Amino acid sequence: MQSNHASTALAPGTAAPRFALASTPDQKVSLEELRGSPVILAFYPADWSPVCGDQMALYNEILPEFRRAGAQLLGISVDGVWCHAAFAEQRKLHFPLLADFEPKGAVARSYGVYREAEGTSERALFVIDTEGVVRWSYVSPLGINPGADGILDALDKLAGNGTERAQ
Repeated sequence: MQSNHASTALAPGTAAPRFALASTPDQKVSLEELRGSPVILAFYPADWSPVCGDQMALYNEILPEFRRAGAQLLGISVDGVWCHAAFAEQRKLHFPLLADFEPKGAVARSYGVYREAEGTSERALFVIDTEGVVRWSYVSPLGINPGADGILDALDKLAGNGTERAQ
């Protein structure tokens, strides 16, 4: 049985649910501490799957573009901190991977992107503004790397105070 969560992902204009998740065995990152800067949440099913590795490697490559927009990127999956640490080291990632591990998938559930049957999250992206409001969300098919164009467009719109910018 395949579930489609695209319709349940938080829509733009929704207040982003607060969370604090482990980024290392002894450190947590909270959404609240990042208030005042745009935040990109990249939910993904698992560290070692081929599509997730390619997706996170792409985001790592374009991290300078995210940073130019003042945005903080957070990767989130149900994997534990030790799995994240090994994955981040192997892929040389320079952004936090957060463990939505216990209670499993609680943050993914609060964003409407938990896949109950598989026990993982959707491949879902959220751009949250400086006030903690979701401004853009997208759920990609699990086998497809959603790329970064949607994120970059959403960040451009935030910088332009929500107006369309010429390409």
